[in-house]
Amino acid sequence: MQNFVFHNPVRIIFGKDVVSQLGGEVFSEAKKVLLLYGQGSIKSNGIYDQVCMSLKEAGIEWIDFPGIKPNPSITHVRSAIALCRQNGLQAVIAVGGGSVIDAGKAICAGVCYDGDVWDGFAKKATWNEALPLYTVLTISATGSEMNGASVISNQELQTKASFYSSGIFPRASWIDPSFQSSLPVGQTIFGAMDMMAHVLELYFNGTDNTDIQDYFAEGLMKTILKHLDIVLEDPGNYEARAQLVWAGTLALNGLNGAGRGPGDFSSHRIGHAISACYDLTHGATLSIVMPAWMRYVYKHDIPKFARFGREVFGFKGSDEDTASKGIHAFQEWIRKLGLPLSLVDVGIRMEAIPLIARNPSIPYPLGKICSLTVEEVEGILRLSNY
Repeated sequence: MQNFVFHNPVRIIFGKDVVSQLGGEVFSEAKKVLLLYGQGSIKSNGIYDQVCMSLKEAGIEWIDFPGIKPNPSITHVRSAIALCRQNGLQAVIAVGGGSVIDAGKAICAGVCYDGDVWDGFAKKATWNEALPLYTVLTISATGSEMNGASVISNQELQTKASFYSSGIFPRASWIDPSFQSSLPVGQTIFGAMDMMAHVLELYFNGTDNTDIQDYFAEGLMKTILKHLDIVLEDPGNYEARAQLVWAGTLALNGLNGAGRGPGDFSSHRIGHAISACYDLTHGATLSIVMPAWMRYVYKHDIPKFARFGREVFGFKGSDEDTASKGIHAFQEWIRKLGLPLSLVDVGIRMEAIPLIARNPSIPYPLGKICSLTVEEVEGILRLSNY
């Protein structure tokens, strides 16, 4: 196990009806805020009204900024930054899933930065200061509600980039699992795929002697597998939804990686390149790339892949056999959920593979379990079609 420092400053307020506490907590730092959200579903399901009621009761003014899309755009982020500056807004409340929260982080940092906010994503600047960010989670997937990472797309440059800073952790996040009972089935499934990918990117990073982290990761994965099935059968099952939602938060709040070092995140980077080129949903890119990546790299750490097959899916046998069966079981889980498993499934032709592999969203050399070249990434993308 590696040396580590673990610190997560995010205050989590979890459970039924907790959003009523939002205004009182925000009031201590801000009296006028930006209310950031997506395509408007929070108005039809009543979440918007609950948030606004809490803000109104606390005496907080707000300005709406709707329209944040999946793969959030740097253009929208810049517009929101200008709005915050023009109106002297003191904080951002992001109501949504990872896309809205990631946009919120970039907005909070950008307001306090003199240059273009994209500088942070282009690794030309660091952000040590940011407006306070508060989040109300409505879709569990990215874990952004409890970490200091933001991922934003730049359509002009056709790239998708990430930034990490201790300065952009949310101050507090409200998580009411009942908010997610009305989600479309597809969003729940894509979210679960993202959760699993986060756990696996850290699990398969090549670090030895990590039993405590491995058992924790395996527990998260088994929780996701078990409770996703229950939620798909009964979307309103609060207890199952709560288990699934909390697993998604814990998957990428830093605890799972403590003592391991950085995760591999090859699948995420390749997925970002696909999204940058084709604006494909993040969960779909992961369902395509991750099983192919596993098949391509598993011989670099057969004991860990065998452990995955044994502990998560219950296989027995030799390490080689158990590793192979575990990868196949994971792929079959994806297939059963109806997620795409190849580029062809989403209408991307094989001729596009070199373009994807060379997209600037992928930083080379890539990976932790092994170092991948452009040509090897092309091989992974081709393998997804078999």
